[in-house]
Amino acid sequence: MTLPTYKRTILAATAGAALLMTAACGGGDEPASASGSSSASSAPSEDSSDSSASGSYKAGEYEAEGSYQNPGGTSSVKVKVDLGEDGTISEVEVTPEASGTSLQYQQKFVSGIKAEVVGKKIDDLNVSKVAGSSLTSGGFNEAIDSIKGDAQA
Repeated sequence: MTLPTYKRTILAATAGAALLMTAACGGGDEPASASGSSSASSAPSEDSSDSSASGSYKAGEYEAEGSYQNPGGTSSVKVKVDLGEDGTISEVEVTPEASGTSLQYQQKFVSGIKAEVVGKKIDDLNVSKVAGSSLTSGGFNEAIDSIKGDAQA
């Protein structure tokens, strides 16, 4: 039994649409929540063009600014770290530079970031979601990458 051409066309289009919907709906990022949960990866960044992977740094205080996209536009954060010669972060300070809802998320991020990075090697940082703020980490990671370049020995 063969189906008429128009029925095969409809079935193929339906199957294609179902595949596209499945692909579009799967694998998305988790929405940021205000639950206060935090996480940071201790795995190095997968960016193979990162020239700071040597792990040799000049000890000192470094500061950089990073920006990220959010539903309201572009926001940025200022990051200051005290770095040891072995690349270990002994202190971190994040200064929010946003307004409105973005400021609220940045403040949540600030409240939890110290516990995530102090005592860790800068090369091992890849912060994702801190205290319910997932977008601020993009600006933080950008600033850390800049600091890595500045601190190279």
